[in-house]
Amino acid sequence: MKRVAAFALLILLVGAAPPPEGVLTVHVSNVRNAKGRVHVDVCPQAKFLKEDCPWSGVAPAQAGMTIVTVRGLPAGTYAVQAFHDANANGKVDRALFGIPKEGVGFSNDAPIRMAPPKWAAAVFAFDGRAQTIALKLRYFL
Repeated sequence: MKRVAAFALLILLVGAAPPPEGVLTVHVSNVRNAKGRVHVDVCPQAKFLKEDCPWSGVAPAQAGMTIVTVRGLPAGTYAVQAFHDANANGKVDRALFGIPKEGVGFSNDAPIRMAPPKWAAAVFAFDGRAQTIALKLRYFL
């Protein structure tokens, strides 16, 4: 009887646990060279295009394709913003008029025209499990 009660208690505790947080793997293509790092920020709408996104990952740059993993991401809707930090200073360096000197990219390969993309172009749903997305960096200089 004690075993049955212990098993029932275990089932209740497991059922009451918060859902596990997932892993987002981002395949970043068109990385110009192997200098520096590739940064990936995963942002809810309120933080999109800002520097303080709550989830991020960094990996050493590899020419062509760099894979960056972001852990601890709960289910929700997000947009990814990524950049190739070639000089490893932790920020996107900019030229005259704010044009990025380093490669930048967004989820869904949201187009970058005369300004960064809108949230609607970059948003995707994350189910809280393991998921992989791909994006392409664009260089303007």
